[in-house]
Amino acid sequence: MTSAKQDQGIIIHLTESFKDVRVPMPTLRKLAHIVCDRFGEKKTPEMTYEVSIVVVDDIRIKELNEQFLKHKRTTDCLSFDLSDGNDSSSRMFELIINGEMAARQADLRGHPSEAELALYITHGLLHNVGFDDATPDQARKMHEAEDKILQQLGYGSVYNKKK
Repeated sequence: MTSAKQDQGIIIHLTESFKDVRVPMPTLRKLAHIVCDRFGEKKTPEMTYEVSIVVVDDIRIKELNEQFLKHKRTTDCLSFDLSDGNDSSSRMFELIINGEMAARQADLRGHPSEAELALYITHGLLHNVGFDDATPDQARKMHEAEDKILQQLGYGSVYNKKK
């Protein structure tokens, strides 16, 4: 299933080839707004964001991870900034999200699979707006931002969940 929705300068395209985990479109719009408004480039009236989210299974994301990053393993999320470097009024992001991993991890961590999928989407968007998790300090800051966003959406802390 593919759907698209534009809302105040943010266009979201959603393609789900793994349908066992879903995040409702209103939640996706709100999540994209929070990340892009809070952490994205300074918004001007003409600034737009286009976010394509594709939810796939372990097999497909492993193929894509090897194709694009040369990693021969599955992963939770791949994120790409496809923006035209010459156009400062528009950003285009592509997120490939592992729905199968989200369902598995949610069961292991004791929260809804929708919350885990929202975590992966948030993580990918944060990478696209400049966050990194290569060092422990960068990872801590990124995961704190993820949890603040997910709390704002009503999921509570997902990454740094108290056990």
